[in-house]
Amino acid sequence: MKVIPIYAQAGITGFESPAAEYKELNLSLDSLLIENPNATFIGLAAGQSMQDVGIFDGDLLLVDRARDVSQGDVIVANYNGCFVCKIIDKTHAQLLSASTQFKPVVISAEDDFQIEGVVTRTIRIFKPIRELSACMH
Repeated sequence: MKVIPIYAQAGITGFESPAAEYKELNLSLDSLLIENPNATFIGLAAGQSMQDVGIFDGDLLLVDRARDVSQGDVIVANYNGCFVCKIIDKTHAQLLSASTQFKPVVISAEDDFQIEGVVTRTIRIFKPIRELSACMH
């Protein structure tokens, strides 16, 4: 894949033609977005609890298993058999939603809890992707 650097504004204003100074960069989306290819998987976000950090229902999540988990990271975890995307509060052993409409979830010793990885990037899907249709709710 070749990337043509175009800086487009969201408002309707004029900008110089991309052909004016045509330049190609040899990049792939994999190399641009994925730091640890052998330790990265793609998840699909569901729900509204993480919208305040920019993760919306139907977004793709790039999850890196090789990354060390830090306080406040957005993670994907297996919590009592359910995969969740939350903010980790290591200090208080809690899973936090980005929205204040959802209560924190305290992680107790009785819970089955495993961090699967750190969310490093998200990708917003504007048009349906056939290969993802089986995963959509």
